[in-house]
Amino acid sequence: MSQLNEEYTMTTAVATEAPTRPAPAGDPALIGVPTFIVGAIALGLVLTGYVPADAVGASIAIILPATGVGQLVAALWAASLGENAVAAVFGVFAGFWISYAVLVLGLIHNWFGISGDAAVATQGLFLIAWLVTIVLLTLTTLRLPAAFTLLFVLVDLALALALYGTVGHSTAATTAGGYAVFAFTAVGVYLFAGAISAATGGKPLPLGRPVLN
Repeated sequence: MSQLNEEYTMTTAVATEAPTRPAPAGDPALIGVPTFIVGAIALGLVLTGYVPADAVGASIAIILPATGVGQLVAALWAASLGENAVAAVFGVFAGFWISYAVLVLGLIHNWFGISGDAAVATQGLFLIAWLVTIVLLTLTTLRLPAAFTLLFVLVDLALALALYGTVGHSTAATTAGGYAVFAFTAVGVYLFAGAISAATGGKPLPLGRPVLN
């Protein structure tokens, strides 16, 4: 019996002294933010008329394989770290970018059987649905640092201008939406600069106080 007790004690000691597996670490923003930036630049160039009006698919080669996939990878990475709010943000934007690519490709190749007369209403439907969703995201993330709130507000503005430009046939509003895209791209660049600085041993950039504490 004493031998069994000694073996049990030794087994318990070994189990207690076994090294604890370290928790996974990392920053999903290092993938999510730069892939967001490149897609936003491409979209902004389309909206401001860098390519002809009938070449709206020019940005899809960037938006679908780079931005859409990048946002999805960042969302899954954040979820694996237990960063639920970050995963939600990247997941929402993954949905936006991928669905935008599918919309453009679908309209160009007539995948959905949508007539030419219904194309504008279809784009309006897309923009309204995503505007409501991103506004909701904005309002529910006011406890994040102010830089994120600014980013989301500018995305809201860009979507609203693009919606008005589409359904109202206003080139000026669409172009203004493109410049709003460049504005939130600039915020994204700032966020990425802070993230990469922290990842390389520097100090993170200040992100501002949350609107709600």
